[in-house]
Amino acid sequence: MNGIPTASGLPARGRGLPPAGGLTGTFAAADLGATSGRVMVGRVGPGVLELTEAHRFPNVPVRLPDGLRWDALGLFQGILDGLRTAARSGPVDSVGVDAWAVDHGLLDADGALLGAPFHYRDARTDGVAEGVWERVGGAAALYRTTGLQHLPFNTVFQLAAAAGSAQLASARSLLLMPDLFTYWLTGTVGAEETNASTTGLFDVRTGTWAGGLLDALGIDPTLLPPLRAPGDPAGTLLPYVTEHTGLPAGTPVTAVASHDTASAVVAVPATGAEGGAVAFVSCGTWSLAGLELPGPVLSEEARAANFTNERGVDGTVRFLRNVMGLWLWEECRRTWEGRGHAVDLPALLEGAARERPFRSLVDPDAPEFLAPGDMPGRIAAYCRRTGQPVPEAPAAVLRCVLESLAVAHRRTLREAAELSGRELRGIHLVGGGARNPLLCQWTADATGLPVTAGPVEATALGNVLVQARAAGLVGDLAAVRRLVAGTQPLRHYEPQGDGSAWDRAAARYEPSPRNC
Repeated sequence: MNGIPTASGLPARGRGLPPAGGLTGTFAAADLGATSGRVMVGRVGPGVLELTEAHRFPNVPVRLPDGLRWDALGLFQGILDGLRTAARSGPVDSVGVDAWAVDHGLLDADGALLGAPFHYRDARTDGVAEGVWERVGGAAALYRTTGLQHLPFNTVFQLAAAAGSAQLASARSLLLMPDLFTYWLTGTVGAEETNASTTGLFDVRTGTWAGGLLDALGIDPTLLPPLRAPGDPAGTLLPYVTEHTGLPAGTPVTAVASHDTASAVVAVPATGAEGGAVAFVSCGTWSLAGLELPGPVLSEEARAANFTNERGVDGTVRFLRNVMGLWLWEECRRTWEGRGHAVDLPALLEGAARERPFRSLVDPDAPEFLAPGDMPGRIAAYCRRTGQPVPEAPAAVLRCVLESLAVAHRRTLREAAELSGRELRGIHLVGGGARNPLLCQWTADATGLPVTAGPVEATALGNVLVQARAAGLVGDLAAVRRLVAGTQPLRHYEPQGDGSAWDRAAARYEPSPRNC
């Protein structure tokens, strides 16, 4: 890898054995989302799963002349500050990093970062997909290899957009965001497979980089680092990290399920009582709705429905579709606060519950909702264009967003079940959306299925639990989930009201063309 070390063969203290502290271990999880990052400290042992926040920091993109970029240096400083706080609370047995998918940093031959990484909401990939499909034999051929949902910002399209640039010509390694931060912690490069599977460069059937695809696109295969599985050692903290944080020399860094959704699904508290496949909605900025399966679904029907097959822990597949989630609401809130209006969410939830049902519905995945901006104005324009009443008051806008998400959850999960030949018996809704009682109840009502809400901190818990499993403190995935179910606060929602009203609402719902 051009002089940049990989972590293969590096020992991780205690891998497969109890950590130095005995029967319980303490693990630091750097968990980065699209709007904020945090370092959480988890304590794991027999019947014990505790999580505390060490440090939280904003994730604010930067608009530069050439596009929208991530402040990767600021995010890494936030990780270091969080690890320093974690170290003050006592011994830490290992560290793991998870973050969002598809975005990446490019390193030169010396391992230096070549510019701030692009943000997936940047418009430079608009219209790029068609050229990629032409070179690989069409969208269907790409899907047969990668099993990946078409999103215009997938890594494969980002690389196509960068073709011919001086930055890409100088690059010798591509590191996805969590792998980039792991590299800065350890000095070793690798590509954790749950996140690698989101790039459009990964063969979902073989679990390897897709060599034929790389050849067709003219991508140098040495640009992509060796793959790691969740639980693999990723090296130990570099001296400058231990000096800054106070963590001891030799502290291991463990490759976790570094795609944040993969970590969240690890912490889904499914105990087997539901029967059938594990159905989940990981709800935050995005709603990732789907099923955990033993293998991919690569049918033409799955491609046409724009479902993705992403790698999970232990070779599982997350068969899901990305639905634009609470991003719509967060952008509404940001817009109103930017205009000087205070937003009281609890009061607005009470108001939304009193608004007339199904007055206005939007497709959360409509292209106009992708970029940052005046979301209330965009929702109003969508409603005018589709002949619906325009929600004016914030409570009405909130009801529109939450009902629209519930309908999208219904449609996506039912399609996932049909395409995979599975039966739905219940839904696990994890992540920040689990705090929203209207969204949870309306998802139950819309689907006609019971919803178990929680844990809210599923992503950080999944990060911690993969580290704990690598240390020998918990067993297989079923045991991990039993521990979550037995220790974390959960809320249960049963379907209520007139299901036919949701049927009629769903019949009005017109999803955007899939463009693939």
